Amino acid sequence: MPSSRSCGQSCRWGGTGGRSGTPQARASDPTRRPAATPRTPRTPAGEPTPTRRPTTLHPGAWWLWALSLGTAATRTTNPLLLSLLISASAYVVATHRSPTPAARSYPAFVKLALGVLLIRLLFAVALGSPIPGTHTLLTLPEVPLPHWAQGIRLGGKVTAEALLFAAYDGLKLATLLICVGAANALASPHRLLKALPGALYETGVAVVVALTFAPHLVADVQRLRAARRLRGRPDRGLRGLLQVGLPVLEGALERSVALAAAMEARGYGRSAEVPARVRRTTAALTLGGLLGVCAGTYGLLTAEGGTYGLPVLLAGVAAALAGLRLGGRRSLRTRYRPDPWDARAWLVAGSGAAVAALLTLASARDPQALHPGVVPLVAPTLPLWPAAAILLSLLPAFAVPKDPKEPS
Repeated sequence: MPSSRSCGQSCRWGGTGGRSGTPQARASDPTRRPAATPRTPRTPAGEPTPTRRPTTLHPGAWWLWALSLGTAATRTTNPLLLSLLISASAYVVATHRSPTPAARSYPAFVKLALGVLLIRLLFAVALGSPIPGTHTLLTLPEVPLPHWAQGIRLGGKVTAEALLFAAYDGLKLATLLICVGAANALASPHRLLKALPGALYETGVAVVVALTFAPHLVADVQRLRAARRLRGRPDRGLRGLLQVGLPVLEGALERSVALAAAMEARGYGRSAEVPARVRRTTAALTLGGLLGVCAGTYGLLTAEGGTYGLPVLLAGVAAALAGLRLGGRRSLRTRYRPDPWDARAWLVAGSGAAVAALLTLASARDPQALHPGVVPLVAPTLPLWPAAAILLSLLPAFAVPKDPKEPS
């Protein structure tokens, strides 16, 4: 019979009997070698390899692209070109939309655009239109108005020319709203706020809060409607709208109070000490630059100011940028992992700017093609080279990868 010492030694060095074979005993054994741990990959210099995060496109590029398409939409009332702009922006959104609450607001912007178009048509039917027409569709009872309301009528004849003019005008505004919705879906306004210069930070916060109202509102409505469906309660119609509207309003108020408290806790609005002469120089440059931009733009739009318009505009832009640069010294801000502005960002922003520039040039050279007439009543035609210019806006769908890979 082995002694207790030999039994203890055998149990200690891996025997199956007693407590020393349990995981607790092996873990507390000071003579046992620890398990091998994965080694951190090291560079040839002997330092750990830094973890790289996937590169994403700069949000300013997406916003410049979308706003350029909106600018192009304001240069035409041709429904074929406007439909092409909507289709191009919708295709890019469908391939590159981000999985954020802002991306889910794109259908809401589309519905808002359709509502604007319908309201514009209803106004043309109820209040009339200054466009004369000979093709009468229907005649509504006209309400007599006093003499001081001349030029306004309620009811009367509704012509096809007036409805078509209202549809062209409403479609232009609807396209602009859809382009803004595309910008929200492709790049979060919060990411765009990080890229703003320090002088525009406070203004940018106000704009971002305003832009994120629609996504949060849509998310609250979807959540409440889903909860009502699970409880077997109606979520559609006037009754469902009234039952959902009050909780949505309450949630918006609570979110506003929480946002105000968070901004107060983070010292929002504080500024650094800047000498008085720097403040005066900043104000003079910014104000002078804005006045120069206005004067230069007016000169470019008039025939008499064609000689001085462009130099004054460039000087105003330079002065405004210098003022913003100096004004950024008052804002004590740091950026954590700023988004890089690379070649892809230039390509996306440049494609949108090219569409806006080419549509502006086309509206000056061939206004009849971009602004089809309604008197006489004719069908709009599709101009070839403006349509080809709009197709340039599809470049981001093919040049920007949907899922960014880690850089090699």
